[in-house]
Amino acid sequence: MNPKITGLNFDVTEAIKNYVSEKLERINRHAANVISVTITLSVEKVNQKAEADLHLAGKDLHVEAVEQDMYAAIDVLMDKLDRAVLKHKEKSNDTRAPRPADVVGTEQE
Repeated sequence: MNPKITGLNFDVTEAIKNYVSEKLERINRHAANVISVTITLSVEKVNQKAEADLHLAGKDLHVEAVEQDMYAAIDVLMDKLDRAVLKHKEKSNDTRAPRPADVVGTEQE
């Protein structure tokens, strides 16, 4: 996965790019079907905002976080993104076979 990292009113340093890439490895463990990732970092007065657009096969996820520190915003963003990916994964894997008690008329007495 090769993320696209952009900054609005903010210069994205190599340290921040490495930090975001390191944090995205956790997301990559949970979702193998990632098509693309776009991370947007911005500064709005005293608030630091981090947004992520994650394109999975069959689903697009958008998550954002606002904190006082950019690194804290990235941490919160990755936690939210991780939960969203896990939730999507659980929903897509929820097509299980019916339980034997749910099947009517299969028992012969």
